Amino acid sequence: MVFNSLTFIVFFVVIQGAYALLPTWKSRKILLLLASYFFYAAWNPPFVLLIILSTAIDFVLARKIAKSTVQRHRRLLLMGSLAVNLGLLSYFKYSPFALESLQQALAVVGIVWVPPEWGIILPVGISFYTFQTLSYTIDVYRGQLEPKESLLDFALFVTFFPQLVAGPIVRAVDFLPQLAVPRVVTSKQFGWGLSLATIGLFNKVVLGDGLMAPVVTATFDRWALISGGEAVLGTLAFTAQIFFDFSGYSTIAIGVAMTFGFALPDNFHFPYGARGFSDFWRRWHISLSSWLRDYLYISLGGNRRGDTRTNINLMTTMLLGGLWHGASFRFLVWGALHGAYLFIERTIDAKLGHLSWYHTTVGRLAGWSLTLGATMLAWVFFRAPSVQGAFGMLVSMVTWAPGSFDAVNSLTSVIVVLVFGLTVCWHYLFRDVRVETMAQAVPVPLRAVLLGAMLFICMMAPGNSTAFIYFQF
Repeated sequence: MVFNSLTFIVFFVVIQGAYALLPTWKSRKILLLLASYFFYAAWNPPFVLLIILSTAIDFVLARKIAKSTVQRHRRLLLMGSLAVNLGLLSYFKYSPFALESLQQALAVVGIVWVPPEWGIILPVGISFYTFQTLSYTIDVYRGQLEPKESLLDFALFVTFFPQLVAGPIVRAVDFLPQLAVPRVVTSKQFGWGLSLATIGLFNKVVLGDGLMAPVVTATFDRWALISGGEAVLGTLAFTAQIFFDFSGYSTIAIGVAMTFGFALPDNFHFPYGARGFSDFWRRWHISLSSWLRDYLYISLGGNRRGDTRTNINLMTTMLLGGLWHGASFRFLVWGALHGAYLFIERTIDAKLGHLSWYHTTVGRLAGWSLTLGATMLAWVFFRAPSVQGAFGMLVSMVTWAPGSFDAVNSLTSVIVVLVFGLTVCWHYLFRDVRVETMAQAVPVPLRAVLLGAMLFICMMAPGNSTAFIYFQF
């Protein structure tokens, strides 16, 4: 069940109606938990058992960690949580990649080995809810959070359907307190939640799927046949598509949660307006980047052990962040590029950060342009079907190679360039402005007309919408 479907709209209306009619807070939470299991089961019912298993194990282990006074026992219990959660994630997500890598390594030394057919389906959203439950046990271990007494509350934290399969990654310290008291939804909150859901749906269905996805498919999937200009166009289209698609999901999730009275963290804040890569990761997939910072980078030592160790920690964090996105060498390359970007940025800041021109308008524009360009280069590896395909795209761009056929017509090319240009300029100009502030500046009647137009265009859009990109992670 996806947000951009009639099935979800019916599901949402039914759950909203039942939620409003139930008399007690506990009965409403039970409804949301059952609805969340149903929402997830719509993909593959047996995988609900994985979520239940992860929920039960972390609920029990966290309570044992809090009660234990022996540090060695506490550490063993935490290792147990890590082993179960990361073990399940590795089995389903990384085992085929490990076997393929072993096959390639053996081939290098002349050993021919055919790995067994794995045939395992990747549970949708497993990377998201795994990180979510891990943050809970780690916070309890660190003494930053008291274990939850209510299994109902903890299970709802793990499975809350708006953000279950593609985030934002919610932390227990932020979400569990919201379950302690009944949520009161004002008409203003409900209206703003529906507004956010409409904006997110428009980004996904119209801008992402309708305008950008066909160009991305036509270019990246035929990388060996397209021209250099089409390779550039495909990169522009994917840069826009992945933002519209993923920020669209996050915006819908935040809006839907708000209609039930819950606040989810922001996940995007004009990322293509970033000036520098540290700034980019404070704006792109914020819930993941902050998770990696707090639970991986800082655990490795952060920047407390000198420049060399800091750079190693940065690269390790970004490599694992790349691998989190998918079991493929192209995601490792994508992570390695961002690790290298952060290293170069730290080096330049140390050398030039004190110079006045570095902070002028020209300097800021240069920083923005370099950040955007390097981010787009990395996106090529993220989207290409293989590392070879990514390098093939880049070679076509550099050599401006001729294509063997016209993958994209002229009108579509103009539309992609125009939408891409408007998007990145919008991000740069409003990089320091909150979406709520922008909305409040628009008169209510005009806001209603704009939202109505967005909804109408979504309804009239061709029925070629696809699943959200981050569902595969």
